[in-house]
Amino acid sequence: MSPDAAIRVGGLHKSYKDLPVLTGVDFEVARGSIFALLGSNGAGKTTIVRILATLLKPDEGTATVNGYDVVSQPERVRESISLTGQFAAVDEILTGRENLVMIGRLRRVDDPRKVADDLLERFGLAEAAGRRVATYSGGMRRRLDIAMSLIGDPAVIFLDEPTTGLDPEARIEVWQVIKKLADRGTTVLLTTQYLDEAEKLADRIAILHRGTIIVSGTLAELRELLPPAKVEYVERQPALEEIFLAIVGQR
Repeated sequence: MSPDAAIRVGGLHKSYKDLPVLTGVDFEVARGSIFALLGSNGAGKTTIVRILATLLKPDEGTATVNGYDVVSQPERVRESISLTGQFAAVDEILTGRENLVMIGRLRRVDDPRKVADDLLERFGLAEAAGRRVATYSGGMRRRLDIAMSLIGDPAVIFLDEPTTGLDPEARIEVWQVIKKLADRGTTVLLTTQYLDEAEKLADRIAILHRGTIIVSGTLAELRELLPPAKVEYVERQPALEEIFLAIVGQR
């Protein structure tokens, strides 16, 4: 275990009645990195996030976030983290600025209006700050949701399938935001079932299958698990996502 790890998980078990969901999970996340937890629906990704965010207690095992134990020091963990779920938790009646100011006041930050304006600028939402969120696109709502989660400068942010339901352009917008978070020193634990998302964003990737992590490492390390690639000359056709983005970008 690295002494610099922002998250440490060891021997984590969790069952719902007679249904085992986690059957011995171990991993750690370095500070200021993006860690992708990859797995299909029902693999246990959200359960891990809920335990780390102190919303659930594990049946067995240990977990620390920012140096604090999730069971014995839940208040200190909550002071260190922010959690963004699968769907944007924004108030559609309020404007973008009003959403941020409201969270700033709830978290008792100094000068919440200035904090709101700084985040709106940082996330490319300044021009839409005075509009009701009901008029925002999916990508704008998700960016606002992540901006709200950063109020108070949490050391660790959990993003639970942050691009679910977004179109290709909005997904790329969110990817750019996530990369900037890590660049500024925030530790990001990202759960996703999209392989390309993990490939493009993560410093390290863990694959969760049937309640346990079956492999973990950098993308290069995971590639080494497969036989050496064969050199073949083929005509590559553009993917549909590339076609879509190229056409839309010309408009």
